[in-house]
Amino acid sequence: MSHFLASVTELFEYALRDCQDSDMVGLKIRNEVNVQDKPIGFSFRRKDQIFENVIWPVFEKDVQSNARFNALDRLVVVVHWVAMPVGFGGVKTKGRQLAALAHLKTSIIEVMTEENCLALALIIAIPGLEKDPNYDSYRRECRILPVVNHLLQTTGIYLTNGGGITELTRFQEYYKEYRIIVYGGLNCEDMTFDGVNESEKIIYLLYDETTRHYHVINILTGAMAKRYVCEGCGKWCRRDQTHKCHESCSDCMSTPNCAFSGGSNPVRVL
Repeated sequence: MSHFLASVTELFEYALRDCQDSDMVGLKIRNEVNVQDKPIGFSFRRKDQIFENVIWPVFEKDVQSNARFNALDRLVVVVHWVAMPVGFGGVKTKGRQLAALAHLKTSIIEVMTEENCLALALIIAIPGLEKDPNYDSYRRECRILPVVNHLLQTTGIYLTNGGGITELTRFQEYYKEYRIIVYGGLNCEDMTFDGVNESEKIIYLLYDETTRHYHVINILTGAMAKRYVCEGCGKWCRRDQTHKCHESCSDCMSTPNCAFSGGSNPVRVL
């Protein structure tokens, strides 16, 4: 009897090897030799709810209702498996440190190198905007240190004491064709720096104040878990059609503000 129980348990494990814990599983066993016997099994339930102490009471109860059930009979096992969707493919943010979220979220590129992380984040973000072939290697931080050193030497910016508002402002002056926006968290209200200009190429950075470290926000809506985030004012809403941006141009209503309307400051620190 113990050999039979072990064999059936191993059969269950093999049949459910590709199932996720949240998937719904139903099982039916019928006797191929004695067709008059009723099929046995159990109805759909989560895979993580299927244990030996759940299977065997149902198994024994159904077997007792059969006219004949021998160990030598051939059994046909049918497993019904329904894959269930889990959430929206996102990462739970509540209660987690920003460093952990930067590592888990695919919409954020985690900068691993601790030294000169602000410069590294900029060098990683720009090729992503420009579809540069070096982007994949840079985001893995391969062959990137010479480029970072060249940037620091060219700009004369030294990040020995970290990168604050002063350094961000100088980088914004150097990268005039880009707009640098920094968030101190994963809420739209956490914007800490905005180098406002007319450029449509926006570099989104994430600053972890706890670790004093910069990362790259690759997809802003994914990082913020929002359907739409306005590029002009940074506010979010369910749809862009329902959002009225106070940073839009008064002449052409484009967002962000046009360079000709003169409605924005060169740098906005929040």
